[in-house]
Amino acid sequence: MLSSPGWSLRTPSVLTRFVIFTILSLALMVLDHQGRRLAKIRAGLSVVFYPIEIAATLPARVGESFLNFVGGDSALQEKYSKLAAEQPLLEAKLQRYEALEAQNTHLRKLLGSAALVADRAVVAKILQVSEEPFTRKIVIAKGSSDGVHEGQPVIDNHGIMGQVTEVDPGQSRVTLITDPGHAIPVEDVRNGLRTIVFGTGDEDRVAVRYLTAPTDIKVGDLLVSSGIGGTFPFGYPVARVTRIVNNPNEPFLDIHARPVAHLEYNKEVLLIWPVKTAPGKTLPPNPASPIGAPPMNGAIRKAPSPAGGTPRGSPMAAQPHPASVGGLSDIGHAH
Repeated sequence: MLSSPGWSLRTPSVLTRFVIFTILSLALMVLDHQGRRLAKIRAGLSVVFYPIEIAATLPARVGESFLNFVGGDSALQEKYSKLAAEQPLLEAKLQRYEALEAQNTHLRKLLGSAALVADRAVVAKILQVSEEPFTRKIVIAKGSSDGVHEGQPVIDNHGIMGQVTEVDPGQSRVTLITDPGHAIPVEDVRNGLRTIVFGTGDEDRVAVRYLTAPTDIKVGDLLVSSGIGGTFPFGYPVARVTRIVNNPNEPFLDIHARPVAHLEYNKEVLLIWPVKTAPGKTLPPNPASPIGAPPMNGAIRKAPSPAGGTPRGSPMAAQPHPASVGGLSDIGHAH
């Protein structure tokens, strides 16, 4: 390499360069910290040097990918197996939470319904469903120690389910409104017609008897408890008329109704203590109620059932006329 005479090029020593660059770096850092004046320069440099950063980290990324390719299958399989084992447990917990949420919603509806018709209400769990043929009874986990008494109404958040017929200290037996030995005085919401709903033994059907062809009753009519007899609170849904058959060869209409309460689906029921009224206070008779049945005695005579179960009423001659059920006391066990 040629050089001009009289000129001598001298390179600074390593120490000198170190000191110069150190001072320059400190100056730049102080300047950037105080005024943020190097932000644009730093942003531009980051764009310029980004490909260099990618190239610098490329060997490490390639090596990691190669290791994952060679030995990653076992780790991935192990992780998958762990997640697969946890999935059924998580799904089971989720189902339990959904069931609890549904149960809480059901209980809130029960208590909300009871507040309208009762001074006091207690939720009772269903322990057993009777398997006796042609009967509709359940056993609940509340008894005399909880204040339960015979004849006590049992409801759900949709309507009347039945009434308590046997009481033990820790549990009670409830006769549902579909039991063939059960009857309940009702009133048609549409026109005020008073009549009686009888159980049929079917799980989803009750019958309205002793009404003649001129009676004003239609499919779809809602039948609610009339409050006569004092066992069931007034105005609580009982059944909805689903079928009316007028056979000219029969003296009475064949009327079918479906219970409003969900008799076959509940896990809990509600025992209520109906709102008390003044002594001797009864609902006034409805003179517009059609006369649809032959005259009968005013009260039902109870007699033990053949199977020794729920007391049943006397034969048809002892059944009350719908317009004269005001004299009934304890109508809940007629047949």
